[in-house]
Amino acid sequence: MPEPSSFDYSIIRVVPRVERGEQINSGIVLYCRARDFLGARVELDHARLAALAPELDVNLVEAHLQSILRICEGGAEAGPIGQLSQAERFHWLVSPRSTVIQLSPVHSGLCDDPERALEHLVNMLVRPPPPKAA
Repeated sequence: MPEPSSFDYSIIRVVPRVERGEQINSGIVLYCRARDFLGARVELDHARLAALAPELDVNLVEAHLQSILRICEGGAEAGPIGQLSQAERFHWLVSPRSTVIQLSPVHSGLCDDPERALEHLVNMLVRPPPPKAA
């Protein structure tokens, strides 16, 4: 069995009104150099976003979130950033910005399978917890 590999990840956040600082966790970007993996999952909770910022253009937010997925995949469809190495694309994505779409500080972990680690992080940090049984 191979040794676990280190990975870095960041939480994708939608911050509708930057001046208020309110945010919705909407995805994860995960980079594992040892496994040659850069991936993201995006799940925008439309109801929560509408409650927080009913005036926000959800289609525009979704388009920007989808661009993160394209950048992770790389290639010409992702524009000039898509031509960079995985490490460069990850660092470009997680660089600080003051926009509606922001990424958290970078965190680290260990995994045997980056795809499973990504799914686990989405379950833990993005999806709402399941309702408690009565």
